[in-house]
Amino acid sequence: MAFEGLSDRLEAAFKKLRSKGALTESDVKEAMREVRLALLEADVNYKVAKDFTKTVTERAIGTNVMESLTPSQMVIKIVNEELTNLMGGTKSRLNTANHPPTIVMMCGLQGSGKTTHSAKLALMLKNKGHRPLLVGCDVYRPAAIKQLEVVGEKAGVPVFQLGQINPVEIAKKAVAHAKDHGFDYVFLDTAGRLHVDEELMTELKNIKSEVHPHEIMLVVDSMTGQDAVNVATSFNEALGIDGLLLTKLDGDTRGGAALSARAVTGKLIKFVGTGEKLGDLDVFHPDRMASRILGMGDMLSLIEKAEQELDEKKARELEEKLRKNKFDLNDLLDQLQQVRKMGSIKDLLKMIPGVGKKIDEVEVDERQFDRVQALILSMTPQEREKPDIINPSRKRRIAAGAGMQVEDVNRLLSQYRQMQKMFKQMNGKGTKKMKKRMRNMPGMMPPGMGGPGGFNF
Repeated sequence: MAFEGLSDRLEAAFKKLRSKGALTESDVKEAMREVRLALLEADVNYKVAKDFTKTVTERAIGTNVMESLTPSQMVIKIVNEELTNLMGGTKSRLNTANHPPTIVMMCGLQGSGKTTHSAKLALMLKNKGHRPLLVGCDVYRPAAIKQLEVVGEKAGVPVFQLGQINPVEIAKKAVAHAKDHGFDYVFLDTAGRLHVDEELMTELKNIKSEVHPHEIMLVVDSMTGQDAVNVATSFNEALGIDGLLLTKLDGDTRGGAALSARAVTGKLIKFVGTGEKLGDLDVFHPDRMASRILGMGDMLSLIEKAEQELDEKKARELEEKLRKNKFDLNDLLDQLQQVRKMGSIKDLLKMIPGVGKKIDEVEVDERQFDRVQALILSMTPQEREKPDIINPSRKRRIAAGAGMQVEDVNRLLSQYRQMQKMFKQMNGKGTKKMKKRMRNMPGMMPPGMGGPGGFNF
């Protein structure tokens, strides 16, 4: 994942600060040297890294910090605030038209993910009740329009294309089509090149002058490191971009582009691509990203992800079942499937404050989901509803059906009963005692986590 190396280096620098009862000016400067090296290793622009550590140092050696009861925490707080400012301060929205449609011109080099992320943005808006239209303006790259039609179909968003004619004419007619048919967003998927050249920029300038886009969104591959910032600078100087969309932030990238782009171009990062699926697109929150980089978690993003993926009706039904102590294996299966839709368990746990760093020390086997699911699906509907009827012969049949051992069935049933017992106690008295027991409840660890909890097979 992005920023892992940077996060580890910063944690090491702050660990030295925490070990000191009081901080001297030399302690702060030594820590900032470590921070600057960490930023440079993460591909952050040299000037950006230098200015950042200079600002933090000036704030950190102030009297209020040195005389505070926990100076190391104050320094970390300052770093968190300056990281947030470095990446833009607050989240930024798409520019919108006073009178629809809003025209979004998607730009970027070839291979940056421009076509796919045009569809991702369109899908995000569609899910919010808008009517977006995708437009194929890349008439040079083989199968570019076909690719747009494929991702458009997956997203359920219509695609406007006129084949291999002048892209400026396509853009002009697409906007007219959108006005006539009630589309409120138009995404122009423009052509890219392997590098910035005059011919590309001339075409983009012509499209801009013809249709007057409300948002010029530059799509940048964050894995290109420092070059991503150079590309952003070139496009901004030629076109005057409005915002950045960083792709592949889930990959093995050092994340320097995210930290440098805002400072170098003066333009905000508005969205980040976090995976290959069309739904893997997030609004960029500088404050949340700063917290994650510093290992402080990101509960707000976790809550938003849960709200998007989890079924509210099923959640209410589950709450009622828990209240009546009627939680069965069908409910357990349903919960596992819903949690899995949210993504990797390890990534989800890293969003929880205090867990981020520790989770790297724990073995998390995502395949446990498959094993638990296989066991439950090997049971009859009656066995799932009434696990108490599962006798030794049934256990052998269930284990064979799942390709596992009887011991695995026993372990699942044992942990299920522990969960039932806990829910029953939660509905009764002794809530404070119950909270203490929950912390030590083996069966409540997420499936796939090693140690004395979870469904470990």
